[in-house]
Amino acid sequence: MAAELRRGFAALSGVRRAVSVFGSARTPPDAPAYRTAREIGRALGRAGFTVITGGGPGSMEAANAGARDAGALSIGLNIDLPFEQHLNPYVDLALDFHYFFARKVMFVRYSGAFVVLPGGFGTMDELFEALTLIQTQKIRFFPVVLFGRSFWDGLVDWLRERMLAAGNISAQDVSLLRVTDSIDEVVAICASAAERRWDPRGWPEDPDRD
Repeated sequence: MAAELRRGFAALSGVRRAVSVFGSARTPPDAPAYRTAREIGRALGRAGFTVITGGGPGSMEAANAGARDAGALSIGLNIDLPFEQHLNPYVDLALDFHYFFARKVMFVRYSGAFVVLPGGFGTMDELFEALTLIQTQKIRFFPVVLFGRSFWDGLVDWLRERMLAAGNISAQDVSLLRVTDSIDEVVAICASAAERRWDPRGWPEDPDRD
């Protein structure tokens, strides 16, 4: 694990303006969700962002392809799995991980925002890991954008009606999630977060502190 962390830090040390895009590895290339993920990757790339994904097929591949369409750096943080996961052909900088923990550190350390597309258990794991880090103030100025209201509204309603109603989370915790169907809004949210993250008048003054 220590070796994977060292290798990741060395390979990604120059990345300063990046967004991680998560989504299902099972999204087929002919699906509307694949086209949307590619459009999101392209829009982020045109806005000057490096696009980081899990490096696999499906929505991850689409976002990497969109970044490449825009001439932006496309990064894939691949995980060794017995099924589904293989590195997609649209990755410019690839890293392979055996340990989920080391891989997650790279997502959080080198991204200024998460864009979360419809997905399964892995996508949910990444989503709630980010929310926990924000809730506990381990990371700051870090938006989590859920793209696709028809997919995510039920989850957000459940968080309000069950977790919030039971007092297990606060209204502020729920507000950490931004739900949208607008690619322009995704880019605007990520751009605003990037300005705050690297503003020398704000926190952190030194990017290596977060």
